[in-house]
Amino acid sequence: MVPLPPGARKAAIPEGITGDEARALQRKLAPLVRQEPFDVAAVRRVAGADISFDKAPAGQTETAVCAGFVTLRLPELTLLEWAGVRTIARFPYIPGLLSFREVPPLLEAWAQLEERPDALIADGQGLAHPRRFGLACHLGLLLDLPTVGVAKSLLVGTHGPVPEEVGGWAPIEHRGEVVGAALRTRSGVSPVFVSVGHRMDLPGAIALVLRCLGRVRVPETTRYAHQYVNYLRRDPDFPLHTSSWRRHPGK
Repeated sequence: MVPLPPGARKAAIPEGITGDEARALQRKLAPLVRQEPFDVAAVRRVAGADISFDKAPAGQTETAVCAGFVTLRLPELTLLEWAGVRTIARFPYIPGLLSFREVPPLLEAWAQLEERPDALIADGQGLAHPRRFGLACHLGLLLDLPTVGVAKSLLVGTHGPVPEEVGGWAPIEHRGEVVGAALRTRSGVSPVFVSVGHRMDLPGAIALVLRCLGRVRVPETTRYAHQYVNYLRRDPDFPLHTSSWRRHPGK
């Protein structure tokens, strides 16, 4: 199994943290996010992460979830490994604080992986966040892993026209900063919104996403991870709490 860095679980969501404390923690951690050149051509193992929630009764904070990672081999985009858990998300749904709800279950799934990927594509925001600390930043920082955020909707900022050809992009600007890119991944289809998570620069993030494109708008890492966690959530034989499921193809 892939070990978690020391203190990662506790740092993900300190026990009893409030919404205001979570926002303050985002501001404290945001300067630790590293933007640096990244050798995308050297990546051989790239992972996608996603989470699927059960419907919780109104007013209930704790929600049953399935969280998982899927690792693909580059450049073939073939499946190497997948690992997931069914567990409980304990932090409430608060816009701008989704990482405090999603990261702890994802860390449980991460611990089930057998091999560490070279990079991670998270289904969410990175620096394109009001406090420059979205899900991809939180997860990348805790795992000390080159990480990209790819979101299907824009959370902050504005961008100009995006060229129609695949690979065309326009910068996302927010409060005078470039925080990401609106990237065209399929002609005639709305762009996705790419931003740095950790140990990556924006050109590297865009290049990694383009290497992972397949038949749909989102990267293959995201597509596979989304299918996987929804499969686990619908599986009646995959129980709650201590459950984990992993597979290494060919083993």
